[in-house]
Amino acid sequence: IHQLEYEGFSTSEATYGVDSVGADWNEQAAKKAKTYLSYMAFSREGLINQLEYEGFTYEQAVYGVTQNGYW
Repeated sequence: IHQLEYEGFSTSEATYGVDSVGADWNEQAAKKAKTYLSYMAFSREGLINQLEYEGFTYEQAVYGVTQNGYW
C-alpha cells in the first residue's frame, strides 16, 4: 500500500488494489523470510520485526518465520 501511495495512488485506491490481488500473504511472508535468511543472520524476533517493517502483519510474519525453521 505504501509503495502504491508513493506512486501517486490514494490510500483507498492502493488498499483496493492490494486487496484485489488475491495474494497469499502468508506464503509471501515465508518467501521474503527465506530471501532474508539466504544472505543475513536473524534471530526469530529480529526476522519477525523485519517482516513487519516490510508491511506484513504480525501473524503473517510469524507464519513466514515458522515456515523457515524458527519455532
